[in-house]
Amino acid sequence: MEDAEDLTNESESSSSKRKRRELGLSCMLNTEVGAVLAVIRRPEFTSPYNMAPSEEHYDSSIVTSLRSLRSLIFNPNQEWRTVDPSIYLSPFLDVIQSDDVPASATGVALSSLLKILKFQVFDDKSPGSREAMESVVSGITSCRLEKTDPVSEDAVMMKILQVLTGIMHHRASTLLTDQSVCTLVNTCFQVVQQSATRGDLLQRSARYTMHELIQVVFTRLPDIDEDREDSESDMEDGDEGGGLESGYGVRCAIDIFHFLCSLLNVVSIVEADGSGSHTADEDVQIFALVLINSAIELSGDEIGKHPKLLRMIQDDLFHHLIYYGTWSSSFVLSMICSTVLNAYHFLRSFIRYQLEAFFGYVLIRIASFGSTIPLQEVAVEGIINFCRQPTFIMEVYANYDCDPFCRNVFEDAGRLLCKHSFALNSHLTSLHIQAFEGLLIIIHNIADNIDKDGPACDLGSYTIQLSEYRPFWEEMDREDDLEAWVEHVRMRRLQKKKLLIAANHFNRDNKKGLEYLKHAKLVSDPPDPKAYAYFFRYTPGVDKKAIGEYLGDPDTFYLQVLKEFTDTFHFQGMVLDTALRFYLESFWLPGESQKIQRVVEAFSERFFDHQSSDMFASKDTVLILCYSLIMLNTDQHNPQVKKKMTEEDFIRNNRAINAGQDLPREYLSELYQSISTCAFALSQTTVSLDMSPSRWIQLINLSKVDPTFTQCDFDRRICRDMFACVAGPVVAALSSFFEHAEEEELLHECIEGLFSVARICQYGLEDTLDELITSFCKFTTLLNPYASIEETMFTFSHDLKPRMATVAVFTIANYFRDSIQGGWKNIVDCLLKLKRLKLLPQSVIDFEASADVPATPESGATSPTDDHKFGSQRIASMLSRFSLLSSDSMDDGLTIGSEFEQNLKMIKMCKIGSIFIHSSNIPKESLQNLGRSLIFAAAGKGQKFSTPVEEEETVEFCWDLVTAISIANVNRFHIFWPNFHEYLLAVAQFPMFSPIPFAEKAILGLLRVCLKLFSAPREDKLAEELIFKSITLMWKLDKEILDTCHEVISQTISKIIIDYPANVQTQFGWKSVLNLLSVAWRHPETYEAGIEALIALFSDGSCISRTNYTFCIDCAFGCFLAKNSPVDKKKKILDLLADSVNLLVQWHRNLYTDPGSNASASSYNSNSSLEDNNRGPSANYNMNLFVKLGEAFRRTSLSRQEEIRNHAVYSLHKSFNLAEDLLFTSSNCINYFNLVIFAMVDELHEKMLEYSRRENAERETRSMEGTLKLAMELLSDMYLQSLRQITESPAFRTFWLGILRRMDTCMKADLGQYGASTLSDVIPDLLRKIISQMKEQGILEPKEEDDMWEITYIQIQWICPPLKEELFPL
Repeated sequence: MEDAEDLTNESESSSSKRKRRELGLSCMLNTEVGAVLAVIRRPEFTSPYNMAPSEEHYDSSIVTSLRSLRSLIFNPNQEWRTVDPSIYLSPFLDVIQSDDVPASATGVALSSLLKILKFQVFDDKSPGSREAMESVVSGITSCRLEKTDPVSEDAVMMKILQVLTGIMHHRASTLLTDQSVCTLVNTCFQVVQQSATRGDLLQRSARYTMHELIQVVFTRLPDIDEDREDSESDMEDGDEGGGLESGYGVRCAIDIFHFLCSLLNVVSIVEADGSGSHTADEDVQIFALVLINSAIELSGDEIGKHPKLLRMIQDDLFHHLIYYGTWSSSFVLSMICSTVLNAYHFLRSFIRYQLEAFFGYVLIRIASFGSTIPLQEVAVEGIINFCRQPTFIMEVYANYDCDPFCRNVFEDAGRLLCKHSFALNSHLTSLHIQAFEGLLIIIHNIADNIDKDGPACDLGSYTIQLSEYRPFWEEMDREDDLEAWVEHVRMRRLQKKKLLIAANHFNRDNKKGLEYLKHAKLVSDPPDPKAYAYFFRYTPGVDKKAIGEYLGDPDTFYLQVLKEFTDTFHFQGMVLDTALRFYLESFWLPGESQKIQRVVEAFSERFFDHQSSDMFASKDTVLILCYSLIMLNTDQHNPQVKKKMTEEDFIRNNRAINAGQDLPREYLSELYQSISTCAFALSQTTVSLDMSPSRWIQLINLSKVDPTFTQCDFDRRICRDMFACVAGPVVAALSSFFEHAEEEELLHECIEGLFSVARICQYGLEDTLDELITSFCKFTTLLNPYASIEETMFTFSHDLKPRMATVAVFTIANYFRDSIQGGWKNIVDCLLKLKRLKLLPQSVIDFEASADVPATPESGATSPTDDHKFGSQRIASMLSRFSLLSSDSMDDGLTIGSEFEQNLKMIKMCKIGSIFIHSSNIPKESLQNLGRSLIFAAAGKGQKFSTPVEEEETVEFCWDLVTAISIANVNRFHIFWPNFHEYLLAVAQFPMFSPIPFAEKAILGLLRVCLKLFSAPREDKLAEELIFKSITLMWKLDKEILDTCHEVISQTISKIIIDYPANVQTQFGWKSVLNLLSVAWRHPETYEAGIEALIALFSDGSCISRTNYTFCIDCAFGCFLAKNSPVDKKKKILDLLADSVNLLVQWHRNLYTDPGSNASASSYNSNSSLEDNNRGPSANYNMNLFVKLGEAFRRTSLSRQEEIRNHAVYSLHKSFNLAEDLLFTSSNCINYFNLVIFAMVDELHEKMLEYSRRENAERETRSMEGTLKLAMELLSDMYLQSLRQITESPAFRTFWLGILRRMDTCMKADLGQYGASTLSDVIPDLLRKIISQMKEQGILEPKEEDDMWEITYIQIQWICPPLKEELFPL
């Protein structure tokens, strides 16, 4: 019950509201009727012509209808929405259309009508609403103002404008026909025209109303479906009321838009010097452009769904925009640019060639330096507005610059902005600033999009090659395959460049040009006629005379080329003379008649095929008429022809050429007038810059058949290619603008542009980045060779520009070091100048300290992250430092500290240290260029030193930096150091090169790198060889360097041997290490450290291998030669050397391999059996090492220190005892005795005799005699120990005689002034011992076939006769 009561109450409430509304409408209508009647009856009304109103007019039909309406108003059961609107509209419309009522009554009636419309008394559902709306339109458009004055008329016109707006905003306006809407718009425009001579208020109101009507019409366009347009199209020429069911649609939009386009052609007559000239009415043009803009903005891309409206924009609108854009005022040009921009936003898919023509014939042409400054500014602003659109530059580059048949719109626009950014003098104009801002927009846009996907995206190769033939005229749809499309676009850009190169070759030599086409893969093999045709047709700059000769060639191939060439023309909609003019503009008509015939025949066939009318019976008619036109052209424009052909002559000459019939006389007359007025350009040398009618028709025809404008987003690879085509001018423009700019804001904008260019150059444009760095380094004033230190310091303190340039250059070096190559030279030069100015922070020099401690802002060594590429997300943080360089900041800072301190703070902002310390990810090429710059600078190339101290500091600083980057990149040392070594070799060849201090500082730096290199195990061995090659090269430049740097050398090498011996892997490495360790023996202060390192090496033994064993022995022997060195250390070394024989034995037992050797047994042995291996080259190698050790002992036995000599003999004996397994052959033993034992005895004996001949050398003589005794004892012991092996040798007899000879020599030694030798006391015992054992073993006994016994007997009798009886009893 409660719900039912609620529903009843709601129903009663709704009914009450409806009744109140209906009553309100009735009262409103009653009031309006009364108002109109009151004005009509007003007795005070007087005519402007002093005519008193007649009484009979009060009872006229108008008054009657109004009274009748009043009687119907207050009907209690009446609902106004269901009443036919004509009932209450007709009386007011009668007043509006009446000739007799005063203007005041018309105005009141219009107000009443407007109120009815605004109150929505009826709607589109009301009965008769369509007829009512049509009657309102008819009434308003036929409003009469017979009895009025100008003031009243203006008021009535204002009311009319309001009613027009009310009609279009009414809900029933959708029921209006297309004709009615067009009538409303036309009426409004009439008011606009009439208001031109009236008050400003009426004019503004009229234009506003016109704008509103256009908005309403085109706002509805998206709601109209395409089927509706097709139905309207079918009845365009038939029933005009065909749209009665659904109201106005596309047809009225088309008519209105056509009308708006026609307004661009409105001309006004300007009187000057008594004569009139026709010029475009600028005010009307601007008004029309505003309306056109509004229509496009409201319709949006829906226009593309309506072909007729689209064709009107493609043809009529753009033709007017391009035509008037070339010579209109700056205001009109600005509006035209806005219109084209709106069209680009919504319709660019359909206006590809129109946009190209607008840029080529309007914007770029006007923006060039031939126009006035205001026009240039508007054109430049127009270009900039386009560039502000998110994807414009990408789309323009892909659609035009990468299309061989289109002009380079992006490149031309970019280069134009660069040119306008150049300041020809020191003053920057508004045009310079405007162009530069546009250039920055392009740069920032590319930079923001080239790295928007992050650094992980692979760019592939920057360069792209034509590896195979691809037709350069073929398009590709982006939607099919994005990756393939990107590759296709880049390939077409390359083809376009090569076509221009081919054109250059062709103009110099036709055959070479065509050969280049084949070489560049632009023409197939065998050649494709279409490729030649497209080359001749679309490549700019090709010699037109040569084209004509080739097209007229009778060869079958070139006949096909001629056909393909002619097929590129589209003659639809062209008159014959226009088409022929356009055709002949593309080449020079050849002089030979047969060639002319072939060319004209091809044209005639193509033109005839494209004609939609039946004027020509056949292509022969066209051919004859073309010949007639060419003859007429020669007759009319050849000065040698005295009697000119008349029009009648021309018409008579062309009778009955159309299959026996005459062509229309009017047509022939038009042709005659056209040729007489303007000649054919048969030998044209220049190309017209204007958009001719033939070009426009060709453009429209192309729009119908060629692909549409490709809409695309940014691709990183295309971004890089896109910037590359303007990179040079951009860098030059940035530098020029920075040089002439004075305002801080402009300088900051320039720096932002600089960083954006650097961000782009990360992707394969290293040369551009180098050029940019070179340009900006000059603004730092650091490279000025004529500026003194004081002048440079003053400039840094008082000029913002050098400070900004300096911070910018080093910031680029920090964040974009991966992409810098040749630019490192300038950066290093700036760095060295800062060094001389004492402005570098300690962090740049103290690399060891900064490498171990995390970088902090205070240290000046803060590094950017190790991201490979620098993205837009970090631009703000990087640019923030430049705010600290402003004049105000620096001025405030001067109160805190000195100028020098402020400069130090500025340099700290550069974060120079991190450039080198954190360079571990820098690419190889960049690292090589950096190293080359530093090494060459250290060698003095490009440097001027005022003092030796300055030279030494500079060299040291450069090598510190080389060391820093080498340590930072030690993990890939083998990759980059070969080039560094080449630089060192090159430096050594410099004409004025001095190894001091270069080599000295190099040694110190290389040793630090060496220590870092060996501090961790490494798989590659190349790095080890490389570093020691460079170290060896440096000390060989001046061997005194070894003594100068002996402390560092000893410390470094000792640390490597003690801490990292296992990381030295190569033979060359060990040789170099131990050679450098030998430097320690030369100096007492380093001897101890060297000995300890050597002892550690031999004590451990694990790092001694057959590859380094020889070097270890040589190094150890070197330490024995040192004077005043500890004897116990030397003895320790001798013991270790003797013990090292165990290693030789171990290698021998382990198939001649060892942990420290990288060679297996197979690398030394042949492919024979194991037994052969045991006696193969490896066994000999081990024996050679043992002999090498013995020779070291032998040489040590000649030491001046007796204790060392004796210990050497002892160690030799010890080593021999340990090497029993090595001496398994008689040849080995005999060889060892000959090289070591015999040599040692002989040398000691020689040394003893030498001392004996000296004065006051008895002590030395006796000391040497004692050592010789030990040696002889050693000889006898070792002989007896190896007796079995030695006797097996065929050379035993000779060997035995050698022993006896040395016994004899020692026995008969004469010490001269120092008395008899005590050796004679020892030798008999040794002989007795040896011979006794030989006899015991049966080696020495009388034999018939052996004379050993006799020989020995004779020798003993000679050496020591007393032993004869004892050893050889009878």
